[in-house]
Amino acid sequence: MSHVVTIETQVRDVVAAKAGCRRLRLPQPFVGDVKLFSETVHGLAVRLQDWRYPAVFDLKTGQGRFDNYNGKWGAPQRLDEFLQAYAVEKATLEARRSGHAVQEQTLADGSIRLTIGVGTASEGGST
Repeated sequence: MSHVVTIETQVRDVVAAKAGCRRLRLPQPFVGDVKLFSETVHGLAVRLQDWRYPAVFDLKTGQGRFDNYNGKWGAPQRLDEFLQAYAVEKATLEARRSGHAVQEQTLADGSIRLTIGVGTASEGGST
């Protein structure tokens, strides 16, 4: 039996965030106070490629704060890439913690299909 799953990404897991950064070859994220253009925020700071300021995630709510000045200080696609990588790593970590096998396939449109083996059946979804 197969199901297509849509995932709304909230960044709450430091281990998955670090794995997502490794996947994208970004510097490792860190927890701390981070100065954005007009304010200082606390959370998990992720330095995205070619972004002036990091994206900062509140690990309790999963919500992100960033200042990319409507794309002039950082392309929104870089944030999307990180959220995709985070979601893939988080889903993979959780599936493996439950003892399930995971297969990953990158699709032509850039999405990533995870197939999670549950018993003799498999479940799949794209991010």
